[in-house]
Amino acid sequence: MKIASNSVLVTGGCSGIGKIMGRMALERGASQLIIWDINEEAIEATVKELQHLGKVTGFRADISSPESVDAAYKATKAACGDVDILINNAGIITNNKLFCEQTDADIDRTFDINTKGAMFVTLRFINEMKARGKGHICNITSSAGMLALPKMALYTSSKWAATGWSESLRIELQREKSPLHVTTVAPYFISTGMFDGIKSFFRIQKPEVVAKKALDAVEKNKIYKGIPFSFHFIRLMQGLIPLAIFDPLFGDFCGLYTVMDSFTGRQKKDGNQ
Repeated sequence: MKIASNSVLVTGGCSGIGKIMGRMALERGASQLIIWDINEEAIEATVKELQHLGKVTGFRADISSPESVDAAYKATKAACGDVDILINNAGIITNNKLFCEQTDADIDRTFDINTKGAMFVTLRFINEMKARGKGHICNITSSAGMLALPKMALYTSSKWAATGWSESLRIELQREKSPLHVTTVAPYFISTGMFDGIKSFFRIQKPEVVAKKALDAVEKNKIYKGIPFSFHFIRLMQGLIPLAIFDPLFGDFCGLYTVMDSFTGRQKKDGNQ
């Protein structure tokens, strides 16, 4: 679906690639940009920053809370009308602890935002999109949604779940012969601050590049977009070679299994990819 002349909603739209995608959507001619974020001060600042590019409206939404999502949905409908393109971008990484060091609260917070949050938001919009026969849902998951990494047990599992849900949703709509489209975007680590401190053999992705490729994927109705494309090679190797070889080759020699050892992350409570 072309972004020009369509209404775009981005969750986690005040930082990272969410903010960049919002800006780029306006630059591509979106009829309006709707920002959902948990940080009210950041919403106000982002609206002021981007409003010279077009119509921008922001609403506070804690996507881990169905009640908060309901409130943001009703406010959005009243002020902005229909949403044509929904970009589920909001996400967090809680820490770089081993799984045995996590708490029940860590598990809940990670899944509530990274997995359930996108479901809560989509559920509010999808039926009206189906009724109108128009809509595109873009889910920003992660390359970690296909590759297990130590000290990321909560993040990777939440993204695996989000990827599986996104694909299931796509197939359901496809089998219904619905005109709606679903795009799953799975980027490698991005230099937005969310993954500050990691050290990787593979190139850390630039946020501007990821944001552009994600919007390009939406406009081309892509089913799945791995960023960078070379990441598909790692997924292929997982299926072709025994894990007894894959683990020392990619995990140890290429350093995939030590990327989180020096992780610090954003030095604030809430972060969006």
